[in-house]
Amino acid sequence: QVQLVESGGGLVQPGGSLRLSCLVSGNIFGIYVMGWYRQARGMQREFVARITNGGITNYADSVKGRFTISGDNAKSTADLQMNSLKPEDTAVYYCNLRTSTSAFWGQGTQVTVSS
Repeated sequence: QVQLVESGGGLVQPGGSLRLSCLVSGNIFGIYVMGWYRQARGMQREFVARITNGGITNYADSVKGRFTISGDNAKSTADLQMNSLKPEDTAVYYCNLRTSTSAFWGQGTQVTVSS
């Protein structure tokens, strides 16, 4: 069974940086996409960034130029480097893995940007 575990959240001041990591356990076959989503309090979950196992990346407009997603197929990880953080980036961040037949979510990690 595939499981995703996020780590790296926390409290940071505006303008600061955080790095989130997602570790995948279990067997994954074929083409897949790993992504990061976030959900602020009272808001719907929204897309942040994604990467295919071929290395193609996509970003939400709100994070372009500030966030970078990277993946390591050998280690089954997907990291999200977040720079120039803003208060509006405050949310619970979720890791997602999507195959042609299934989708899996992590439990989420809180990111709070505040002075």
